[in-house]
Amino acid sequence: MGKKIVVIGGVAAGPKAACRVKRLMQDAEVTIVDQDTLISYGGCGIPYYVSGDVSDEAELRSTSFHMVRNEEFFKDAKGIIVKTGTRAVAIDRQNKTVKVEDVASGNEEVIPYDILMIATGSKPFILPIPGVDLDGVFTISDLHKAIEIKDRIAKGKVDTAVVIGGGAIGLEMAEAFKDLWGVKTSVVEFMPQVLPRIVDFPMASMLTKHMRDNDVDIFLGEGATEIIGENGKVTGLRTAKRTIDADIVIMAAGVRPRSEIAVDAGLQTSPMGAIVVNERMQTSDPFIYAAGDCVEVVNLVSGKKFYAPLGSLANKEGRVVGDNMAGIPSTFKGAVGSFIMKAFDVCIGATGLSRDVALAEGYDADVALTAPSDRAHFFPTESIVCFQMVFDRRTRKVLGLQGFGPMGDGISARIDAAAAYISMGASIDDFGTLEMAYAPPFSAAIDSINAIAYVADNLCDGRLRKTSLGSFLSWMDDFSTQPDWLALDIRHPLEAGPFVEKFGTAKWLAIPYNEIRAHHEQLPKDKKLIILCDAGTRSFEIQSFLDSIGISNTKVLSGGFNMIRRIGVDWYPE
Repeated sequence: MGKKIVVIGGVAAGPKAACRVKRLMQDAEVTIVDQDTLISYGGCGIPYYVSGDVSDEAELRSTSFHMVRNEEFFKDAKGIIVKTGTRAVAIDRQNKTVKVEDVASGNEEVIPYDILMIATGSKPFILPIPGVDLDGVFTISDLHKAIEIKDRIAKGKVDTAVVIGGGAIGLEMAEAFKDLWGVKTSVVEFMPQVLPRIVDFPMASMLTKHMRDNDVDIFLGEGATEIIGENGKVTGLRTAKRTIDADIVIMAAGVRPRSEIAVDAGLQTSPMGAIVVNERMQTSDPFIYAAGDCVEVVNLVSGKKFYAPLGSLANKEGRVVGDNMAGIPSTFKGAVGSFIMKAFDVCIGATGLSRDVALAEGYDADVALTAPSDRAHFFPTESIVCFQMVFDRRTRKVLGLQGFGPMGDGISARIDAAAAYISMGASIDDFGTLEMAYAPPFSAAIDSINAIAYVADNLCDGRLRKTSLGSFLSWMDDFSTQPDWLALDIRHPLEAGPFVEKFGTAKWLAIPYNEIRAHHEQLPKDKKLIILCDAGTRSFEIQSFLDSIGISNTKVLSGGFNMIRRIGVDWYPE
């Protein structure tokens, strides 16, 4: 018998490493221990199981060839010993053993190892508020809880639901409750936007509007103060502003690394509690590896360590661990934090740094916005997509890309391409010449990822002067904030006319795009002109023309009305 390899944790990174090392070293004795009875499942698929998109929980534990990944599967198909319902209690590094305990019986056993892997994953953050122990309060931490949630809904026990947390899992769960089951659903988010630190205000606002349009109530800037109940069962949630009825409360306030066993063994951990590993996924003990949601990795944009609890990364890290355990030098360089999710019939994605994070990291960060067609404008299924590029003005380095648009591969393809380029330190110029596959059903001849790079290029070189979406919306809410501003609407008269009628010519001037050159003398010299079109492209062209004739008191609203419509404003004419 070859080396004794023990893996603690059986969800994503652990099984991936175990299977990889077994393929490479068939004589190795590989053992996986996990305290749960359900293992090797797609945790990111839990909201889709609850929603009904995935009909049976066994599908989350099945291979692509429809075999359930249980103890027998790993033994018979993989040659791997799996001990479920078995908790790893302590690691003895000097004697190279792991003490484990049978969860049901309490019986203990000591398992020797030559190489050990820790893949203990993450644990949900439990808010320190009253009522968290009431019946009907759930975290999304394992498949058992997902099965119980779906069972309650299917039996008609849930008419109202509240989700605490507007991150990806929280929003996916909110959609799951509302879309299939018709449960009245609310989301409570402490921060002023959903998906904080993942996307910036424009994208978050569009997603919020879309969720609300689909009858999901979203309350921003509100913290949960108490979960209330009667007779031990949850009945609602309180914030500082309101009380919301609820038959079920989902606590999706983030996760933390599950690293207690590593701490007790004296392994190095980060200030937030994640296990510290090198590029080979080795811990501070060269005979112990770690991967998945219990570790931190290098951010390939900032160069700093960050916590990225993603199943996709866990599997990649697990393979690297398997290679190294088998003596094949492999490295995991890091990640850029790519993310995508669906929300009813739209999707939102991001990669790299948001502007808020980039500024906090010390970059001279700015953003470019655009809202072009997702394919050739003449193709029948053409739709609008919205993109934001985050870049550093000093270096022209692209720091991040965010996208929002119809559900499909359009956003995903651009986020994926950007992730690869950003991880290599690509510049705005690199993105401007990035080659994407083209045919009218799939993209425009100038791809949207090229188009957003052109906007960033014009901003960096000072050819384009813009106003931020936030500043424009503040002005629309209170004209006194910028009394010298005047909207110059260059859209078709049928589009611009209602705005002139509503706001008056003192604040809204309409001259069609193709008439500006002939009628530019009508433009006031004592006003700051905010040039408006649908996407921002025509606005930049008009700004360039006006500059050439000495009229430079202009700014462009990047993203234009294509973004305004998707954000939703109460001043939009009927």
